[in-house]
Amino acid sequence: MHGPASPGWLLVALCAATGAYCLLRMRSEVEEQRRAAGGEALMGFGMAAMAVPAAVFTPPSWAWSGYALVFGAAAVRALWAARASTHHLHHLVGASAMVYMAVVMAASPGHHAGSGIPLLTGVLLLYFVGYVLLSGVRLVPVAAGGGTVGWGDRPELARACRLSMGIAMVAMLATL
Repeated sequence: MHGPASPGWLLVALCAATGAYCLLRMRSEVEEQRRAAGGEALMGFGMAAMAVPAAVFTPPSWAWSGYALVFGAAAVRALWAARASTHHLHHLVGASAMVYMAVVMAASPGHHAGSGIPLLTGVLLLYFVGYVLLSGVRLVPVAAGGGTVGWGDRPELARACRLSMGIAMVAMLATL
């Protein structure tokens, strides 16, 4: 992504840690939680890869097409899963945002300061800022799970994971 290296590395660390926790959540006994965690792990690791500062590593031009393909497939899967649960609509928006960012980065790999915020970027920013605020409010009243609940089944950690990915998405869209 465009922007200074330090925030980029912080985004890489946040997204990679979130993706790693989502992998742990895939060990849940509840099938729906495992499926959601798999999609969220993909998003976390994909966001970590895309957040690597361009000053440190500039991916080959074909990599952006690869990102668009992977997240396009994730968007189709989320659309299919949304038939059963509306939670997957958020996954659809997130995967679509990743496709959008990959397309923008492929079209304009250099920094484009002063170009303003395109309409779609602004709409996505509004969505994710709203999501972050709503997720933060929902996280506050959740009591920590007891000792009998496994790491993959703790609702407060799953919500914190989603909140951190939402914050990272806002940061990535803002630097686009």
